[in-house]
Amino acid sequence: MTRNLPIAWLQLSREKLRLLIALSGVSFAVILVFMQIGFRGSVYESATRYHRSLDYELVMVSPKTPFIGFPESFSRRRLYQALGAEEVASVSPIYLSQGWWKNPWEFNARSILVVGFDPHRRVFDLPDVNRQLDLVPLEDVVLFDADSRPEFGPVAEHFAEEIPLFAEVNDRRVLVDGLFRLGTSFGIDGSLLTSDVNFRRIFPDKRIGHIELGLVHLRAGADPLQVRERLRGALENDVLLLTREEWIDREGRYWESTTPIGFVFGFGAIMGLVVGGVIVYQILFADVSQHLGEFATLKAMGYSNSFLSQVVLREAAILAVLGFIPGLLASAFLYRVTAEATRLPMALTFERGILVFVLTATMCGVAALVALRKVRSADPAEVFG
Repeated sequence: MTRNLPIAWLQLSREKLRLLIALSGVSFAVILVFMQIGFRGSVYESATRYHRSLDYELVMVSPKTPFIGFPESFSRRRLYQALGAEEVASVSPIYLSQGWWKNPWEFNARSILVVGFDPHRRVFDLPDVNRQLDLVPLEDVVLFDADSRPEFGPVAEHFAEEIPLFAEVNDRRVLVDGLFRLGTSFGIDGSLLTSDVNFRRIFPDKRIGHIELGLVHLRAGADPLQVRERLRGALENDVLLLTREEWIDREGRYWESTTPIGFVFGFGAIMGLVVGGVIVYQILFADVSQHLGEFATLKAMGYSNSFLSQVVLREAAILAVLGFIPGLLASAFLYRVTAEATRLPMALTFERGILVFVLTATMCGVAALVALRKVRSADPAEVFG
């Protein structure tokens, strides 16, 4: 019945202040859910930046490595053992370690991830890096991630002025001779790329012959799963051999289960829905209670409980739609501000918008179903007796 829609709107709009409070509550819940889902998504997306930017089919890591920002090393011999398989075309050792970057402007030290690799091999699937590979072998030359945290200093701005920029990493003087863009994560505030030779200069105490990652490149047509199973039987237990998807999933599980981040953001989204649902329930319950006489009159005129329930449910639908729109606009603004402040990937995608709208509609619907008990209990004899 189309007439119960204007009835629902007239009942809601009669008390302007109450309607404004209800819409504010729904919008607050929408914003909170959007932000919690956005933060949670940014954790996993940012944590796997390197996993997605490297060029490989299989990867070797130490089973003791918690996440890529703090890797454990293993013998480089394990990587070269993989060359015994005919499906393996080549291998690439990667060196990773946290170093101390001294800000050239403020002279304070901050931890930064340093990545060393053989510049004569294609290791990264990043155009910014690959077109500057001729710079990487030069002595004490590094490439700086322009999307690193601003606490490292205005490196990108200084570089744009074409002025040589020297800095210190682990008390060793290096030249920032190029920029690339990758971004930060919850465990990595900034990154430097350099050659494997320069890496050993920056970290002279690192054990020779040990690496943190091993990239395995397969010949065309080789099945990564089959090669992985074959190689696992020939390797020791001090390394894990993973496909790209398995490595990404392993990193995600670390942030999901080992750290409290996944639980905190998930719980925050649930609490936002609970708070919004309580506000909507109180508004609808007050509205039903105030108009209980009118509901009883409609019952006495022969209108069914189904018709009256549809009125309340449509009130909830109106609150969901009208509250979602300002919440969506505010969330889009907050996403942009947060992304600029944290350098984390905060993207308000269409799929995320649909998910939050469904959650908002469900929240309002549940609140309406609880408030409906008052409508169904309305007895014309008792109201007018």
